[in-house]
Amino acid sequence: MKIDRMIGILSILLQREKVTAPYLAEKFEVSRRTINRDIEALSMAGIPLVTEPGQNGGVSIMEGYKIDRTLLSTSDMRTILTGLRSLDSVSGTNRYAQLMEKLSAGSSNLLAGDTHILIDLSCWHKAALSHKIELLHDAIDSGRMVSFTYFSPKEESQRTVEPYDLLFQWSNWYLWGWCLRREDFRLFKLGRMTELQRTEPFEKRAAPLPDLSPERVFPHLYQVKARIHPKYKWRLVEEYGLESFTVQPDGMLLFSFGFTDKTGIVSWIASFGEGAELLEPAEFRRDVLAFAEGIRKKYLQP
Repeated sequence: MKIDRMIGILSILLQREKVTAPYLAEKFEVSRRTINRDIEALSMAGIPLVTEPGQNGGVSIMEGYKIDRTLLSTSDMRTILTGLRSLDSVSGTNRYAQLMEKLSAGSSNLLAGDTHILIDLSCWHKAALSHKIELLHDAIDSGRMVSFTYFSPKEESQRTVEPYDLLFQWSNWYLWGWCLRREDFRLFKLGRMTELQRTEPFEKRAAPLPDLSPERVFPHLYQVKARIHPKYKWRLVEEYGLESFTVQPDGMLLFSFGFTDKTGIVSWIASFGEGAELLEPAEFRRDVLAFAEGIRKKYLQP
C-alpha cells in the first residue's frame, strides 16, 4: 500500500545518506516508476528530497535540512513495529510483518518489535472482520461509498455511507463516515454490518474527527447506587475500576457509577442474580422486579 511504502522509504532515508531508486524498487517489490512517484509525493508533502543522476547518484534528504535522524530511539521503533505487527491480526495477511522486515533490514538500530508485547486486535469472528476491514480500507483509499445492512438496538436498516476512517475503540472496530440516510457523520460498529459492499465513487467532503470522549458517547444520565456481593468484586474492578465502589462494614460493596440508559441498568443488575440490589434510582427497582418476574414466568411454563 502506498502509505506503507512511503513510511518505509522515509525510514530508510533517515538511516542512510543516499539510496538508489532501483534499490528501493527491489526492496518494496514495485517498479522504479512507482518509486519515483512516491519520492515526488514525499517532496510535495514537504520533505526536501534530492535526486542525483549518474553512477554515484541516488536519492537523499537535502543537506542541512533540520530533521533529526535519531528522532526515533530503538525503544520507540520497537513500539511502532509492535503496533504494525498487531495490524496483521485483523488484516488476515502478513503485510505489516513484511513492512517490518523491510524497515529493519540493514540497520542494527531497528529491531523486529518488542517480542514481550503481544497485541491481537481481532475478535471471535476474525474471518468476517478481516474481510470487512480490508474492504472498507480499500473503499476509503479509492474514495468509493459502501452499502450494508446495519443492526442497531433500535432497528435493522439499509445504509449507504461515505467512509472516512477506521477506528479501534472500546475493544471494537468502527467505521466513521457520512451517512446518506441521516445526512450526518455517524459511527458504525463493524460487527453489526452485513452484506457489505463497495458502490459508486464520491467526492470527499471535509470530515471532522469523531468526538470519542466518554461524556459524548456514553453520557451519564443516571447515577446508580447498588449493593454488590463481595464475590463479584472482580467484575467491578474489571468493568468500572477500583474507585467505583467502597467496602461496607458488613463486607458488601457499595457501588456508584453513571449509566447511559435504563435498559442497561436493569440488565446489568439482573446479571448478578441474587448478588446485587439496586438502591438508586429507586424508581427502577420496579423494572428490575418486572424483568425478574418475566424470566420466572417463562421458565415456569411447561
